Amino acid sequence: MNASAPRSGVPGASVVLGPAVVVAALGYFVDIYDLILFNIVRIPSLTALGVPKAELIDVGASIINWQMTGMLLGGIGFGIIGDKIGRLQILFGSITLYSVATIANGFVGMQDVFPALWEYRVLRFVAGVGLAGELGAGVTLVAEVLPARLRGYGTMLVASVGVSGAVVANLVAKHMDWRIAYWVGGGLGLVLLILRIGVRESSMFDRVKGAAGVRRGQFLELFTSGKRLQKYAASILIGVPIWFSNQILIAYSPEFAPALGVTGPISAGDAVMMFYGGLVVGDLTSGLLSQALHSRRKVVLSFVLALLGANVLYFALGRGASPGLFLALCGLLGFTGGYWAIFITIAAEQFGTNIRATVATTVPNFVRGLVVVVNAMFLATKGSFGLAGAAAAVGAVWFTAAIVAAYGLRETFGIDLDYVEPD
Repeated sequence: MNASAPRSGVPGASVVLGPAVVVAALGYFVDIYDLILFNIVRIPSLTALGVPKAELIDVGASIINWQMTGMLLGGIGFGIIGDKIGRLQILFGSITLYSVATIANGFVGMQDVFPALWEYRVLRFVAGVGLAGELGAGVTLVAEVLPARLRGYGTMLVASVGVSGAVVANLVAKHMDWRIAYWVGGGLGLVLLILRIGVRESSMFDRVKGAAGVRRGQFLELFTSGKRLQKYAASILIGVPIWFSNQILIAYSPEFAPALGVTGPISAGDAVMMFYGGLVVGDLTSGLLSQALHSRRKVVLSFVLALLGANVLYFALGRGASPGLFLALCGLLGFTGGYWAIFITIAAEQFGTNIRATVATTVPNFVRGLVVVVNAMFLATKGSFGLAGAAAAVGAVWFTAAIVAAYGLRETFGIDLDYVEPD
């Protein structure tokens, strides 16, 4: 059945809250828990492993770079698999991989066979490979099983429920040892595997899989057409400001706070919790706005500009601020960065069924993989410009690119997704 028809008689809420959406949302919840946990436990875990205070940023950035590189490579691999053999295969494979790696993370440094920090890096790399498959496959599945007019609600719920995993990760890390926090995250993933058993594959994919002569999961074809490459690059660039704000301003907030003269200490966990709490509300807001305005593009552009404004306020109002005001600014960054759901949706809607999972899986992971570049730019300039100056310079580059990219994207609200990309 065509994804956009019939338009009448669709039981709205019951369709949106179907098994695919529920399982994708819970999967992304565990995904975000495991993805962001290192930022929360960076200081206590590295301190416990003997890293000096002066090296916490540099060593932390190194481990994050390994995780994000894993996500970059995993995104390509899982995306191709999703278009060749199925969306559900990604979901089962990815969660198994990152759950096992996350559990193993809780044992870092408890043996003398490998250097603890290299063990940490390798396990976060493996976890990153696994984490890469979750979101793209979930969004692709939801986009293909829901009627066109309801897609925005489905992906909104996936993202909103998912990002709340960061809030839970902080609460767990606050009350439990950092090792236990890793074990909890991995355990939640293994439990989720049971729920996935009852979810059915997308009928759109099944039709394409059964069609003769259709090339599926051809990643390199994204680069052989100027039009496809433009759409693909733009889809990536609009998401980078979210992760710039998250990985630089939030992850390093314990260091930014004293540099800005905040009147009390700030924990990374509290900053992450406020950011992701704001992100939950922002994702709900952007999703509802896109449905009300019948536009993905307008909402994305508006939120990119709002996030730019929030970055400016972080530095302007953060100077000499109380811890409460500083954390409120972290929440504002999260709210204005809450176009993550729409960002993934618009990327998935830009391309045909034979390459949609490849796009939807690689785009967010290329964004997160670019954290390696963002970190490198930040670390290279902070010695000369200071923390605030380096962040401002690096942010200006990526926000400019995102604004230009958002203007270049086509509107995709309500379009029929049941088609294939031409050769």
